[in-house]
This record gives sequence, structure tokens and C-alpha cells, in this order.
Amino acid sequence: MATKVYIIYYSTYGHVEKLAQEIKKGAESVQGVEAKLWQMGAPPKSDVPVITPNELVEADGIIFGFPTRFGMMAAQFKAFFDSTGGLWRTQALAGKPAGIFTALDLKVVDKKLQRGMFEMEMIKGGSPYGAGTFAGDGSRQPSEIELAQAFHQGKYIAGITKKLKQTA
Repeated sequence: MATKVYIIYYSTYGHVEKLAQEIKKGAESVQGVEAKLWQMGAPPKSDVPVITPNELVEADGIIFGFPTRFGMMAAQFKAFFDSTGGLWRTQALAGKPAGIFTALDLKVVDKKLQRGMFEMEMIKGGSPYGAGTFAGDGSRQPSEIELAQAFHQGKYIAGITKKLKQTA
């Protein structure tokens, strides 16, 4: 009996679907593995079938794919994942290996922004995609590292904006 790997994705513009197709090829390159693509929720974008939460039980392994929106998973994916609560409660998915893949949208990835990001001597917010701060109860103000990252991000975006405007 073949090992069943389900690749379940939500794709808005096709980026995640393209990754899903390549993941399927990789999974199928393993002898004895049967990989199947599924779409989840939302209006289907291709001929790939739409999965229901209960069909997850048939998989031996699951790989989920989704786009991000403003640093968060797409609402459609979250809604699907939330609908699997009963399966988790009954342990129907226990022991099944799982992974995720994603397409990042609307982010600025800049190595200079990461300066200080992985220094662990003080609490700080932010991510490789943008500046941030921890406000807590509102009494904490941004640290020097957080302010430096915010400065750099502003400079970086302004520089790109200027270049784009000059070429328009």
C-alpha cells in the first residue's frame, strides 16, 4: 500500500499552487509514495479537487501551503485550519507528519534591516521583513535597536520609491 502525502493549498495568484506542484513532484520522487494535490476553501482556481477537513484523516502526511497577508496566513487558510478542530480533539491527525510552505506578500526583505535582529542581549521587536517594537502595557518605548531598524526601513523604502518614480 502506498504512503499517501496530501499537499493542500490555498493560492490567490498561482504562486502557492506552483510551489505545491513542485512539492508534489518531490514527494512522488520517493518510491512508494503517492502524492495528491488538494485545494482548500475559497473558489477553486484550477481542476485540483477541493478537500474537506474529514478527508485529512486518509493522509499519512500533510503539507499545507498558503500565501501570507501583511505577515499573517491568509484568512481562507486559517478558516480551513480552524475547521479541523474536531479532528485534533479526537486525535484523528495524531502522528501524521506535517509541514508548511508559503508565499510572502507585501514584505521588504533587506539584509541590512536584520542588523541587530539576532542580538539576544535585550528585548526587541521586528522581523527580517520590517521594523517592530514590543509595547507591553504601553509604558515601554522603542529601544535604540528598534529605532535604528525603523530608520533603516524608512530610508530603504524611500530609496526604492525614489528610484521607481525616476523611472516612471
